Amino acid sequence: MAIREVLRMGHPVLRQVARPVERFGTPELDRLVEDMQDTMAHEDGAGLAAPQIGESVRVVIFGVTANPRYPDAEEVPFTVLVNPVVTFLGEDMEDGWEGCLSVPGLRGVVPRRTKLRYSGFDARGRPIERVAEGFHARVVQHECDHLDGILYPMRMPDMSRFGFTDVLFPGDDPGPDD
Repeated sequence: MAIREVLRMGHPVLRQVARPVERFGTPELDRLVEDMQDTMAHEDGAGLAAPQIGESVRVVIFGVTANPRYPDAEEVPFTVLVNPVVTFLGEDMEDGWEGCLSVPGLRGVVPRRTKLRYSGFDARGRPIERVAEGFHARVVQHECDHLDGILYPMRMPDMSRFGFTDVLFPGDDPGPDD
């Protein structure tokens, strides 16, 4: 439908707790999901949350297949997830580099849980429930954080591992934004 502007860190919508979607299968929700898909594809992102395009509702999309921006990332099935609920499975944590379309040009090391279960609905209201590990789990946590007004730098315990991508990794790309 349309490529939308991605809001950048500091915009008030990105600090809000998004409201739940109450009606599924509506033209408005379909249009939002299409706009999110177009925007994520245009930006070569691994995921996108509705607040990042100015819509403070609990909708995220994510998915990774072969992409030159992150050639070593494991595949993540394309998913539209509405009103997500995340349950951590175990206490294991792993540090990993993250970027974000709302924090362009920067990367940081973020600790995340390594295994989780996520549930919610697709845009038609059909239930979704999956277990995710590794990069898949990281992407889900990153996107769902957006729904609670959290950007990845807020999760970083060590700001010495945060900086501009071209300075941290000259001539190299460490992984995906969002």
